[in-house]
Amino acid sequence: MMRLDRFLAINKYGTRQDVKKMIRAGQVTVDGQTVRNPEYKLDEETAEVIVDGRRMIYEKNHYIMLYKPAGCVSSTYEKGERSVLSYINEAYAGDLFPVGRLDKDTQGLLLLTDDGVLAHQLLSPAKHVDKRYYVELERDVAEDAVIRFQEGIDIGDEDMTMPAVLELTSDPRHVYVTLHEGRYHQIKRMFEALDNRVTYLKRISMKELVLDETLKPGEYRKLTEDEIMKLKVP
Repeated sequence: MMRLDRFLAINKYGTRQDVKKMIRAGQVTVDGQTVRNPEYKLDEETAEVIVDGRRMIYEKNHYIMLYKPAGCVSSTYEKGERSVLSYINEAYAGDLFPVGRLDKDTQGLLLLTDDGVLAHQLLSPAKHVDKRYYVELERDVAEDAVIRFQEGIDIGDEDMTMPAVLELTSDPRHVYVTLHEGRYHQIKRMFEALDNRVTYLKRISMKELVLDETLKPGEYRKLTEDEIMKLKVP
């Protein structure tokens, strides 16, 4: 059960104070009856809520694709830093959290949600979810780099990295990397182990979710139902 004022607020009808005024003014009906008490409890999944003649559709969870720009951190809060959540202009933004992290200077796809079950599925090491990146390097990629990535690389951790896919392009300094894990600064450390340095890094996909290139850095959109279903498929 959920309070009516919270139900309206998380569905973008304004702040908690805004929706309280709407409710008290008689602009809201629940199951055909006008409700003027903001604290009225309703079953958010079954109740028919109408605001100024418009029927509301309840979203149990929210799923946001953000084109993360460089210069912000992938956390809900970090003292002295701008959070990725600061780009989300939604009433429910405070309930969201990033699924995984991108380094402060890394751009690209970042999924934000309040669905803890899905986040666990996508981040679980046992799931081996693919994450694909576009990478620019300081020097030409080494001739044996593709094989080294397939075999796993010693980046100073207790274990070697899992096998990864390195795709070459016509430019020997521009490559694509697909990882099945997410260690700290992993791609940068893998190339450092091959005596090279990453100068630009952008995540372009996670599982079946591909960055919408119509978005600009700092912009976002809601996921489509099809995108959500593909992420939930085991």
